[in-house]
Amino acid sequence: MKFEYLIAKRLITAKENKSSISAPIIKIAISAIAIGMIMMIISVATGIGLQQKIREKILAFNGQIIISNYDNNQSDVTLNPIALQQNFYPKFKNIQEVDHVQAIATKAGIIRTENAFEGIIFKGVGKDYRWNNVKEYLVAGKLPNYTDGLNEEVLISSYLANRLNLKLGDKFNTFFVKEEENKMPNIRRFKIVGLFNSGFQDFDATYIVGDIRHIQRMNKWKANQVGAFEVFINDYDQIKPVGDKIYSEIPTYLDAATIIDKYHYIFDWLNLFDFNIVVILVIMIVVATINMVVALLVLILERTQMVGILKSLGANNWMIRKVFLYNALYLIVRGLFWGNLIGIGILVIQQQFGIIKLNPENYYVNQAPVYLNWFYIFGLNALTVVICFLVLLIPSYIITKISPVKAMRFD
Repeated sequence: MKFEYLIAKRLITAKENKSSISAPIIKIAISAIAIGMIMMIISVATGIGLQQKIREKILAFNGQIIISNYDNNQSDVTLNPIALQQNFYPKFKNIQEVDHVQAIATKAGIIRTENAFEGIIFKGVGKDYRWNNVKEYLVAGKLPNYTDGLNEEVLISSYLANRLNLKLGDKFNTFFVKEEENKMPNIRRFKIVGLFNSGFQDFDATYIVGDIRHIQRMNKWKANQVGAFEVFINDYDQIKPVGDKIYSEIPTYLDAATIIDKYHYIFDWLNLFDFNIVVILVIMIVVATINMVVALLVLILERTQMVGILKSLGANNWMIRKVFLYNALYLIVRGLFWGNLIGIGILVIQQQFGIIKLNPENYYVNQAPVYLNWFYIFGLNALTVVICFLVLLIPSYIITKISPVKAMRFD
């Protein structure tokens, strides 16, 4: 082992000589590995980061599982009420994975100001509503308080506020159409106490959050009737099996749909990122491996005489192969060092300063999100080293075909 290491070290010193034939090829191989690692780290970190950020935004304003009447499945508006007295409310006793259950109701309306109007969906919530997720996206004002009596406080997106020329503290009229024909719409006057910006265009352009009791009064529901239940679970990765459990526990006249079913077009799009990441990883590893194979072959051919001398001194084929493999491993580690340094540096800069911006209408976020995880980084490095090292065993086999006599006369 010490002999092979010393010879490999001598080779490393020799190849760094500018007069060496293999010097430029070795530099290209190191650069290929570094660039490949940069691309892999960035693609994994931004791909997973985008998936998680969009998922967080959707879950900030929606439960992971929605329990509603079958009549409401194809609509964002709750039409028929559900009794608040349920075996699963306020807590599922038979399903430990459920963390929280909250009652909501939704109703379509139109906000009308002096200069503009916008169609909206009023999301009514009560004192059981979980505001923790929404706080992150609050850009001005405060969260409404619905623990006391009925009030006019609402939360509206900065996107809608700008389109309607409204600001914090303003009051506005909202018209809600009655279900009965030829009936005058219900008019409610609300006050903006908070502005949010989730960057999730589908929600920002449509929803405002207010007191559920307004919807109960307009729909002539009783105080113990709501539109739907939003369920939060402890582990998002278990959303489908938990959703099936919930469906089996609720009454037969109710349905349980996951947030993946509600926003299937977004989650289907996000799933494409997994395929894209795998494609990038495969391409980068193949490119790095090919460059390393070429570099090793050139290095072997350049040192053919040395191989012949070592064989004449009694070194076996595997011992000489290990010399070149150790040398190749050094090149791989060197490329990985620079690749990790530059790749992680770029991600940290993006994480801190958000230099790369994205169009929220297309990507649902304002800037490229970053997910830095040392487990993934270590895994990418280990995968690159193992695959390159295993593939390099093939070209190193050429050493067994070199004759000591012909090699020492090789020029």
